[in-house]
Amino acid sequence: MGDILYIVMPAFNEEANIEKTVREWYPHIAYKPDGSKLVVADSGSSDDTHEILRDLCRELPRLEILEGTLSQHGPKCIALYEYAVNRRADYIFQTDSDGQTDPDEFPAFWHHRHEFDVILGNRTVRGDGRIRFLVEKVVTWLLYIFFRVRVPDANVPFRLMRADVVEEYLHRLPADYNLPNIMFTTFFKYYGYKVGYKRISFKGRSAGKNSIDLIKIIDLGMKALGDFSRFAREMKNNCHGGNKNGHQKEDR
Repeated sequence: MGDILYIVMPAFNEEANIEKTVREWYPHIAYKPDGSKLVVADSGSSDDTHEILRDLCRELPRLEILEGTLSQHGPKCIALYEYAVNRRADYIFQTDSDGQTDPDEFPAFWHHRHEFDVILGNRTVRGDGRIRFLVEKVVTWLLYIFFRVRVPDANVPFRLMRADVVEEYLHRLPADYNLPNIMFTTFFKYYGYKVGYKRISFKGRSAGKNSIDLIKIIDLGMKALGDFSRFAREMKNNCHGGNKNGHQKEDR
């Protein structure tokens, strides 16, 4: 496979962060093979995020805006993954547009891309508060209860994935699903792909406001219990054609 890379970011009301974040990440795409892109999904922003992105696109030829998605983070991730797959990306790297991840930690992921199907960040120290750290630990515990998979950081927004592996499971999730990264992490582990983990830093927000507060987290969590139960039944019954040791398929 080739090395065409799509760095993808969902954005929502990130006018305080978006220009700095794009400029920091863009060098990692600028010298990748032709066809590589940095794509930001922005729909629903009520501030100047979109205007800032449009101005940046005039300067940065490999930057694109994905419009027309739902406004929530999860559906934007799904739309971005589908966009990258449809444009024949070889690798997809997802991070967020809020400036909490460090672009300098990306090269270590890229360097090891041929050793794994997926490389996930592991936020052993988080700058966004103890509550979110505890929420993440509850999620990883639930994934073991429902799916018998062990992962250190299920929802991390710092993940390098082979595009064909992502494509294998896109059809499992509705376009409006709110927790796609958690389920993709689960699929990767459950079906036996080669998943690597690397510690990453994770800063607190320096500007802007998080669009998901504690009440929304609780609401998403309650809904996730039903979703996990449904996914577990489907995976146990192998309803959608997934199979263990997916990375050993003959066409890989």
